[in-house]
Amino acid sequence: QELFEKAIQGMLAGLDPHSSYLSDESFEELQESTSGEFGGLGIEVGTEGGFIKVINPMDGTPAEKAGIQTGDLIIKLDDQAVQGMSLTEAIDMMRGERGTPIRLTILRKGVEAPFEVEIIRDIIKVQSVRSEIIEDGFAYLRIAQFQAETGSQFRNEVKKLMAQKDPIKGVVLDLRNNPGGLLPACIEVADALLDSGMIVYTEGRVPSANGEFRASSGDVLNGLPLVVIINNGSASASEILAGAIQDNHRGIVIGTRSFGKGSVQTVLPLRDDKAIKLTTARYFTPSGNSIQAQGIIPD
Repeated sequence: QELFEKAIQGMLAGLDPHSSYLSDESFEELQESTSGEFGGLGIEVGTEGGFIKVINPMDGTPAEKAGIQTGDLIIKLDDQAVQGMSLTEAIDMMRGERGTPIRLTILRKGVEAPFEVEIIRDIIKVQSVRSEIIEDGFAYLRIAQFQAETGSQFRNEVKKLMAQKDPIKGVVLDLRNNPGGLLPACIEVADALLDSGMIVYTEGRVPSANGEFRASSGDVLNGLPLVVIINNGSASASEILAGAIQDNHRGIVIGTRSFGKGSVQTVLPLRDDKAIKLTTARYFTPSGNSIQAQGIIPD
C-alpha cells in the first residue's frame, strides 16, 4: 500500500510543481485552507530545485512574525532535509497542533550561510479581506487570500467604506503576497469591480477545460479611481484579478512583476477520502496573455 501510494505521488509530482496526490489527511488540509482555518505556520509554499520555496508568509501568522520572507528556500524541517521530499509531505510536517515548535533551516538570497528559525505553530485563521481609510477620501482594501467567503466579505467591506461620512475619492487594492486560492472567489471580486468585459479565460487539452468568465453589469465602487498593488508574492487568483483590472482599463497596476502561477488545478476525489490535484488548463488574461511563468507586469 505504501509503495503504491509513493509511486502515485512521484508520478504526479513529476508532471509539474502543482500536481500532487492527496492522502486523506492532505485532502482534509486542502479543504481546511480554503475554508480559512487550520493549524500550522501560515506559509504558502511551492518547490524549486528540490527545496521548498516560500511564496508568501500570510498576514499576522507565526511565519510572518518570525521574519520568514517571500523567496526564502527551506532546506530542512527540524533535522530532516527536504530534498527528495514531496511538497505534500513537507506541508504535512509543517502543519500540526497549536503550541508545538518546528525548526526551519532557511537559505536566503543575500545571506551567505543557511540559518535556523524556530516557529511555534498556531491556529491559522486567515482574515481574507480588511479595509481602512488611509487618509481623507482614500480607502485601502487588502485581500490576503481568496477563500469561500472572500466575495461576500469584499462587498461588505466596500459597503462599509462607501457609508463613511466623507466621500471616497479613490481606492487602493493591495494584493501583495496574496498566494491565490479559490477561482470563484476571485471571479466574484473582479465582477464586483468591473461593469462589463472578460475577466479571465482558460485553455486546456480537452474541451471541458476551456472556459471564459465575464463580468455582469454593476461596479461596487461606482467608477472610483482604483490602484492595484502586486509583488512577486502575488500568485494565481490574485494575478487573474490584477490582469482583469489592467486589461479592462479599470485601474492602474503598480508594484513589481507577479509570481507567474497561471495554471489551473482540478481536485479529483478518489475513494477513501483521497484525491488527485491535477493541472488541467492555463489561465489567460482578457488580452490573451498567459500568466504562467510570465506574471503580471505592472503599469
